[in-house]
This record gives sequence, C-alpha cells and structure tokens, in this order.
Amino acid sequence: MKLIIYTDGGARGNPGPAAAGVVIKDTTGKILAAYGEYLGKQTNNFAEYSALISGLKKAATLGAMEVDCILDSELIVKQMKREYKVKEPTLQKLFIQAYNATTLFKKVTFRHVPRAQNKEADKMVNEALDGNI
Repeated sequence: MKLIIYTDGGARGNPGPAAAGVVIKDTTGKILAAYGEYLGKQTNNFAEYSALISGLKKAATLGAMEVDCILDSELIVKQMKREYKVKEPTLQKLFIQAYNATTLFKKVTFRHVPRAQNKEADKMVNEALDGNI
C-alpha cells in the first residue's frame, strides 16, 4: 500500500513555540490521519524534521509499504535526498531518526512543494500552536 505524507513544521520565532503538522492520505486522496503535535520551544528546522519523523512512523502503523513524503522545507528534502550535508548537531540526530524511519518501507520518495500546496499540514501546525500558546 502506498501513502502520501504531507508534513510541515513551524516555530513562532526561531527558536520559539513550535509544532509539527502531519496529513496522511491514500492514493485516492482520502485522509487517513491528520494531526498536529506541540513541540515546545524549538527551531523551525527541528519542527520540520519532527513532523517528517512522526509522519513516517504513523504511515508505518497504517500499513504503508511505500510513501511519498511531501514537504515545503527545501532544506529537509535536500538533506534527506543527500544533496545537502547535515551540519548542525541537533539536526544530525533528527536526520538519523528520519533516515531510520525510512527503513520501515520498501520505497520512500521526498518532494518539495511550495507552501501553498501544503496548506493542510500547515493548518495542523497552526492548530497545535494556537492550542498551546
């Protein structure tokens, strides 16, 4: 089974109050999971990675064998594709967690989209932030 994972992370201030947002759909567009997670005071990149890790783990519990990860963070996409090195120590740890989570699947792809094409995951971020600030 293939699932599409839309993830977003955000911090109000950088660092500041942060949250991760995840929306998981099947190939017909049906939403199987949609949620936000409040992360406390973190950076935007920490939130982006946290969302990706959470989405990958959730997709595995839903039985996915293949996932298409869609993010509006070009940095995270390029790091996961190994086009950019991960230099920051905290992000290195998160990269390893994300990479390890990808081993749960037969195939994983990463795709960068403009923020306007990731509104549902962004909504989950803002709902989590609004509920915790």
